[in-house]
Amino acid sequence: MNIRERLDISAYLVIGPENCTCPVEDIIAAAVDVGFTCVQIRSKVASAREMISILEKSARAIRELGKSDSVALLVDDRLDVVLAAREAGIKVDGVHVGQSDIPVEVCRKFLSADSIVGLSASTQEIISAVDTSQIDYFGVGPLHATNTKTDTGEVLSFEKIAELVKVSPLPIVVGGGVKLKDIPALAATGANGFFVVSAVTGAENPRLAARELVTAWRK
Repeated sequence: MNIRERLDISAYLVIGPENCTCPVEDIIAAAVDVGFTCVQIRSKVASAREMISILEKSARAIRELGKSDSVALLVDDRLDVVLAAREAGIKVDGVHVGQSDIPVEVCRKFLSADSIVGLSASTQEIISAVDTSQIDYFGVGPLHATNTKTDTGEVLSFEKIAELVKVSPLPIVVGGGVKLKDIPALAATGANGFFVVSAVTGAENPRLAARELVTAWRK
């Protein structure tokens, strides 16, 4: 079974150097060690070469925990970075794109059939219009307004998220300002997982914050 077939988006960390006060790979190692199941490297400030270096260190951190076959390592938007990192021998499992990024059909064309392609989609109209054979999951949000990503559109209620879950043929991961207190209500919508940035990267103790989020979700 390849990583695409065993994709687990239940506890999904989005992270980049601009979100961290310590090395990205250290926070990833802590989060994965306590149960995070998917990692996305996202940066609007890092160069392609910096992104590749971050991916190399992140992939190594996941590998050293023995979780390369179960924890997916993805890149936001930068298909070129995914391809370049793979050319350098780095295990990168796929890409996540938004509505204004590279089309999912192009991502799938350049990535192998066992690669992961995720898509941001926060309306029923978008979800219904997408060729879901090209992608593996939908990223939905924001749940709250957030400083880490300002172009996310209208804030979604738990009721709206539950409606999207009902119409979606694919798994849904929800984020955008998600905090520990949101997890029970978010799980009740039927969503397949949550994604966070600052709830872990901005925490005084990222490992503890990650563990608390995973524990709450599993309850």
